[in-house]
Amino acid sequence: MAKNRLSLSNVSNSPVVRRTKEAAGDAAFVAKKLLRSTGKAAWIAGTTFLVLVVPLIVAMDREQQINDLESQQASILGTPPPQLT
Repeated sequence: MAKNRLSLSNVSNSPVVRRTKEAAGDAAFVAKKLLRSTGKAAWIAGTTFLVLVVPLIVAMDREQQINDLESQQASILGTPPPQLT
């Protein structure tokens, strides 16, 4: 029984096990840094989209609604709708 414990401690202290643990620790560190930088990039892209693109989409939608309303009014009044250039 004591010999079995001794062999397990020898295996857990072997250079192969130590290198494997170090490699796993290094891989976890790299993965954490990658996730953190990806998260930062996603935050920058998301906030840029909200600040620059969403107001443009809203303005274009309003313009389209105004054009549709003018077209409806023109058709009700019997005048031909204005041609878009």
